[in-house]
Amino acid sequence: MYGLIPGFPTDGVVTVNRVILKEGYTVDDLQERVAYLCENVKTYHSDTGFVGGFVCLNKGQVSNEGSTIGQAVESELKGREALIVTFWNSFEDHEASHRSDTFQPLFKKVLELCENGNEEIAYEMLWSGKAYDHEQAEAARRAKTEHAA
Repeated sequence: MYGLIPGFPTDGVVTVNRVILKEGYTVDDLQERVAYLCENVKTYHSDTGFVGGFVCLNKGQVSNEGSTIGQAVESELKGREALIVTFWNSFEDHEASHRSDTFQPLFKKVLELCENGNEEIAYEMLWSGKAYDHEQAEAARRAKTEHAA
């Protein structure tokens, strides 16, 4: 399914950075530094391969329904771990953005607060999609009932 990130090509690249905050740094520190970095990417790379992205923070909850590695109640990295996820037309476009003179100083500021250093992994999208609206969900349930094997 297509459409989670509007304009993201089916052969595009998703990159994921995992940040764990060092002792003495706050989520506010992370948000400020990442905001400058993201604004830079949007400003200088929106027309050279950047499609979109998001940053999310570990809120501490562990799904006991979706986890098979034990029945933890709360993640030990609550409020300290964040993912920076970006969407690109190609890996080459992504790499060129990181070589940018405007990007590197801001990237180094983010790395200063990372306990875990940085490893950015590139992924190919296998599936993306958004939820059905109410009418689509009803139609999908009817089709399953009538045609499920």
